[in-house]
Amino acid sequence: MEITIIAETSGDGLHPVTGQLVGAAGSLGGPITVLCPGGRGASEASDISGVSKVISLEGDCFASFDSGAWSSAMASCSQGTVIASSSPRGRELGAQIASKMGIPVVQDVTVIEDGLMLTRPVYSGKAVETSSVSPPFVVTLRQNAFEEAENGGNAEVVTVNNTSEVSIAVKEAIAKAGERMDVSEADIIISGGRGMGNPSNFSHLNDVADIIGAAVGASRAAVDSWEEIPHSMQVGQTGKTVNPTLYIAVGISGAIQHLAGMRSSKYIVAINKDPDAPIFGVADYGIVATWEDALPSLKEELGKL
Repeated sequence: MEITIIAETSGDGLHPVTGQLVGAAGSLGGPITVLCPGGRGASEASDISGVSKVISLEGDCFASFDSGAWSSAMASCSQGTVIASSSPRGRELGAQIASKMGIPVVQDVTVIEDGLMLTRPVYSGKAVETSSVSPPFVVTLRQNAFEEAENGGNAEVVTVNNTSEVSIAVKEAIAKAGERMDVSEADIIISGGRGMGNPSNFSHLNDVADIIGAAVGASRAAVDSWEEIPHSMQVGQTGKTVNPTLYIAVGISGAIQHLAGMRSSKYIVAINKDPDAPIFGVADYGIVATWEDALPSLKEELGKL
């Protein structure tokens, strides 16, 4: 069974989740081809152990993201089962590629057993669903749910120019110097809740985020309370589901809807003055303190690294 992996990129290189996709593909068996949109990360992908071939997929449509154009170009180069990341972009591409190829899609999978048994969380993580599928199919995998493949490969890199007509006017994406990473794409997130006291205190979260290269998120309570905190920052069932390597929750009590959006993070650190706050029930590390006491010390120690 042939396997095609849609590389997840970050800037001009690969996002670490691409290695996890390759690691998961090993349980399916068969040769693995990695598609690199816009050619980004092609040389890195060729170094991943287990990869048979890398296709550097180039064309004008890859200058900026357009799911229709990208999926058309990718579908024409995809063979067999297709694997993508369960990021917002990956889920969108996965669904459209499946439609164009006429094959089923299973989203947000966390476990692959016996090759063709796929498990994913449902009902905000309160239950799991296991599906039996037959190849070919499209599957998106949750970040940090699978072991990352090691480096040491030497796959051939093939360049394919497969420009697809962009269906909508593409906005030029210029990253501004002060623009902060979106929480849905970040590997480290520091989020604040209503326990921060007022929206101006989120500047202290920004200071820590600048030191560790994190995105800044917020709880629903903070977003609902303060118009200065946009919905785009909201993590939770009615906001964005995130799966970073490190999630730091500051002044967040841990309502069920918030936990549903971040509990699958690899490591969770909670800072809250209430020792009985539900957030400590899912945290790997907990600090019982006010943010005023904890954040200055945290910032000082991080500055020494």
